[in-house]
Amino acid sequence: MYYKGVYHLFYQYNPKGAVWGNIVWGHSISNNLINWKELEPALYPSKPFDKYGCWSGSATILPSKGPVILYTGVVDKHSNEVQCYAIPENTSDPFLKKWIKPNGFNPIVIAEHNMNGSVFRDPTTAWRGKDGHWRMLIGGRRKNRGMAYLYRSKDFMKWVQAKHPIHSAATTGMWECPDFYPVSLKGKNRLDTSLVGNSIKHVLKNSLDMTRYEYYTVGRYLWNKDTYIPDNTSEDGWGGLRYDYGNFYASKSFFDPSKNRRILYGWANESDSKEDDVKKGWAGIQAIPRTVWLDSRGKQLVLWPIEELNSLREKEVQISNQKLKKGDYVEVQGITAAQADVEVTFSFSSLDKAETFDPKWVNAQDLCAQKGSKIQGGVGPFGLLTLASEKLEEFTPVFFRIFEAPNKHVVLMCSDARSSSLKSELYKPSFAGFVDVGLANKKLSLRSLIDHSVVESFGAGGKTNILSRVYPTIAVKKKAHLFVFNNGTEHITVENLKAWSMGSAHIN
Repeated sequence: MYYKGVYHLFYQYNPKGAVWGNIVWGHSISNNLINWKELEPALYPSKPFDKYGCWSGSATILPSKGPVILYTGVVDKHSNEVQCYAIPENTSDPFLKKWIKPNGFNPIVIAEHNMNGSVFRDPTTAWRGKDGHWRMLIGGRRKNRGMAYLYRSKDFMKWVQAKHPIHSAATTGMWECPDFYPVSLKGKNRLDTSLVGNSIKHVLKNSLDMTRYEYYTVGRYLWNKDTYIPDNTSEDGWGGLRYDYGNFYASKSFFDPSKNRRILYGWANESDSKEDDVKKGWAGIQAIPRTVWLDSRGKQLVLWPIEELNSLREKEVQISNQKLKKGDYVEVQGITAAQADVEVTFSFSSLDKAETFDPKWVNAQDLCAQKGSKIQGGVGPFGLLTLASEKLEEFTPVFFRIFEAPNKHVVLMCSDARSSSLKSELYKPSFAGFVDVGLANKKLSLRSLIDHSVVESFGAGGKTNILSRVYPTIAVKKKAHLFVFNNGTEHITVENLKAWSMGSAHIN
């Protein structure tokens, strides 16, 4: 099963609606494109404990035993959810395509009588504590409080619920697809899931069902108390930090021991109609795999496309020291603009013309909708016009806009889909996030990966990231164009731009 674009993965989809999941493998086989139907019966309902659906889960590599998938099964018509496990039929198969669901211990976790079993799902990759016991988290909800339930096990089969959740937060609603892992305070290495110590912090991520966005906090894991305490550097809720400020949900990370890194996958849903999905026969894709690490200040995560993606780069073009006055746009020629990888550094000589920032602008997405790429600014908007038609009837702008606030400057990053397509019935949001970056060198960097209906953008080296799904009608295939632009009164310089046509990903 391959998307018509270059390198994106399908998200699992069953037109009958019985199966919907993002079981993402917990080891390096995650880097492979997989035909999901070859994985039956692991991912499809086949047992009494998952008769009504198989939902998201994770894999854990057990010493001397190999991988085990923990996943959520829907056991009855009332949507009661239980946690189940599956094991490979043949551990010598390098792709682990065939899995079995043993009857013995399944299901291995059932919600307690005082819990709502219909909001009890998505087990994490397990980690092993200093006491030798395994631990995992399961997402849940108690009234309107989001919960990350903690379970322990000596043998990985018999699980006991801890007396308290590892963490919870009021008014956040259901916590789907939780993820919990350590990040190093000393660079990108030493990120094995079971690590604890003074040189690391921990990340707790939740996919909030009420907003359909993902939020995370960075904090301390008190392993002897099995409690997680977020730092006070970001909000523990809807206004908190996000992996991605666009169409990105239900993500899962895993530790790659071969390169000592953590890799993250996310799900990008469609933005066209259900009827379009039926015609295609599928819906949703996996985003580009990203590496994850903690920034040098220990306040937020940095995400960047995995280095293997660079092997798909083909024809390269460059632009250097290109001046952009207000209203200028210059085409990046010589590449396949519908399938491209673009890295660019913008510079400016002064911030004196930056617009005044209104403290009421707390929502970046609303601000982007108010001040889009077509509205003239002071320093910005400037950036890329991706998937653009020749006469700009359609384009998806990815851009920065800089504001002046008391004692600092505020950087807004947008990926605005409102002009992306002439089709009126599409969902075309103005995705945006603020970028926590210094401007002392008067430079901002941007990377955008473009793949027909997908634009994944990484601002300031991966501090703020936005994925958009767009469906142009004119700017398709060879009729797609790519431009750099500036619509601010402050002149902008494209200091250095490199762009590549992208080849297709194949598995031999």
